[in-house]
Amino acid sequence: IAAGLVGEGSECLGFDDELSRDHDWGVALCLWLGKRDYATYGKKLKDALDSLPSSFMGYSRRSMSPRAGQRDGVWGIGQFYFKYIGCATPPSNLLEWMTIPDANLATVTNGKIFADPVGEFTSIREALLAFYPEDVRRKKIAAQCANAAQSGQYNFPRCIKRMEPVAAAIAESKFIEAACSLVFLLNRRYTPFYKWTYNILRSLPILGTDIYTSLSELVSDGREKTSEIEKQYEIIENICTMIIPELVRQGLSDEKSDFLLDHGYAIQTKILDTTLKNMNIFIY
Repeated sequence: IAAGLVGEGSECLGFDDELSRDHDWGVALCLWLGKRDYATYGKKLKDALDSLPSSFMGYSRRSMSPRAGQRDGVWGIGQFYFKYIGCATPPSNLLEWMTIPDANLATVTNGKIFADPVGEFTSIREALLAFYPEDVRRKKIAAQCANAAQSGQYNFPRCIKRMEPVAAAIAESKFIEAACSLVFLLNRRYTPFYKWTYNILRSLPILGTDIYTSLSELVSDGREKTSEIEKQYEIIENICTMIIPELVRQGLSDEKSDFLLDHGYAIQTKILDTTLKNMNIFIY
């Protein structure tokens, strides 16, 4: 039996706080078994867990809301991975990797393993933690360069000039999402569920602290004065300026432009797999 706590919920990322306790909160763990053992012992183990006391060391056991589905308890190993990434084993080809959302891969590789005597659960986990195949990583970086350029460097200022504040806010949001994703990809880390992305960003060694600080400045500036709007343009360009040298340092781009879209195209031309190389650059 492999045991640990991995999956959905702030506790698996170390972000539990008082607000976390209003739903799906409490003492919990996961037990993972191979296919044969799950068929033989799964129900017995579930019954044993259900028979445990309702509290432990002063903390109540987790009570799940109907909407939450299963987050802990007894799992077949393949069943657990299939729920989140759509396959019971690591993806077997590049297109399979492309179809799995980053947040789902973050979900099955977070938390902690307490014990895994057979090693089956951990072997799948380690294969996923090795990160995307390089061609997939390059495709995703190219796409997010394009998305950051389109939303932040191009559309955000145009929306402001047209006095369309809602469209500008959407463009800004998309830029933030793309910029955060780029930092995770450059660090070879899966981007988690959006609610936790910013919190984790500052812990990443490559650009994490600098982009974290810049994004905080970006969202704290208003749009009521021309000087404030110009400061936002400047922050967006500065974030792009921080990302570009890292693209070059990692051998992803040799482009000289300060427009991230140009770097996206340069990165995509270096992809070896023909299918990924010929995809629309914006496809993530």
